[in-house]
Amino acid sequence: MTRGGQIVLDERALNRALLARQLLLRRHRLSAFKTIARLVGMQAQIPNNPYVALWTRLAGFRPEELSRLITERRAVRIALMRSTIHLVTAADALTLRPAVQPALDRSFKASPFARAVAGIDTNELRATARGFLEEKPRTTAALGKLLQRRWPDTDATSLAYAIRALLPLVQVPPRGTWEGKGASTHTTADSWLGRALESEIQTDIMVLRYLRAYGPATVADVQAWSGVPGLRNTLERLRSRLLTFRDWRGRELFDVAAAPRPSARTPAPPRFLPEYDNVLLAHADRARIISDEDRRRGGIGKPTVLVDGFVRATWSIQRSPRAATLIVEPLRPLNARERALVAAEAKRLLAFVAGDIPARDVRVTGSRAAAASYSASSNQS
Repeated sequence: MTRGGQIVLDERALNRALLARQLLLRRHRLSAFKTIARLVGMQAQIPNNPYVALWTRLAGFRPEELSRLITERRAVRIALMRSTIHLVTAADALTLRPAVQPALDRSFKASPFARAVAGIDTNELRATARGFLEEKPRTTAALGKLLQRRWPDTDATSLAYAIRALLPLVQVPPRGTWEGKGASTHTTADSWLGRALESEIQTDIMVLRYLRAYGPATVADVQAWSGVPGLRNTLERLRSRLLTFRDWRGRELFDVAAAPRPSARTPAPPRFLPEYDNVLLAHADRARIISDEDRRRGGIGKPTVLVDGFVRATWSIQRSPRAATLIVEPLRPLNARERALVAAEAKRLLAFVAGDIPARDVRVTGSRAAAASYSASSNQS
């Protein structure tokens, strides 16, 4: 269908484009490093989430591959888009941080922490914190206490959170590795990576990479993902290099030419996603991946299950030393075929995250058929 000479894309067409670009229509044989770069980073507030996110996208992914990237400093966890922790390649940490820094500054200035440190010379605060953090990685609490020695009348937490905006901080291993335990400790990105941040703000490149990974998208979508406002001018400047469409509500969509836009009828297998996966938070209008009704039912902020490409269930794991049960809770009814496919994928996920636990079961709730759990014990794997 066309409108005003432009092709109109409905929710399913946008859904399949998003799934194709996010490697969710089939598992791909790519390295974890190339995948992280292709997706322009991965949500990583919860340290182990990128492992599940990579497992659901890649064939043969093993946790040690990502752990090695982190310990070898080829990938880092750093506050970037929307001021949230992302796992990105080292190169992207150095280029994306300057691009989103204005948004981080704006977010901090609107916070109560900014009011608490008002009047402090930010250059002195930055230099003092850098000295402490490059001496050795420190927790936020430890950094705040050290800074408070210099500014005893200022709240320690506010001093530490000011540094999160003023300096590009990375969380160092073992935090973020598959078996990593303990509190988050930080140092500066440039000292950890041995390279300075890019001096030039590469907004155009950031927007083009976003479109390759998440498009077609509106201006509001790009801004929602990045946290950076005022990107209309950037997209207008890039317009001659882009394709344009309309969504079913008449909004203009921008896209790069060399990106997949599969048929809306393309089959989409069940996929298990961690909390806050990229696909759930990358658009202002999330109808291409989850309905407003299912969002209200709790489909954001919990691990989710895609069925026919859309969020249709949440999942959780109950563990004990010798048993693990993966429980799928549909947000709306699943038919018998969907339940069987979801249970089979859940069994594979449970083997990945709890392969060392001898008794493993999958349970899909929501009907009498769910009463019989699908055994996934290790001697059946």
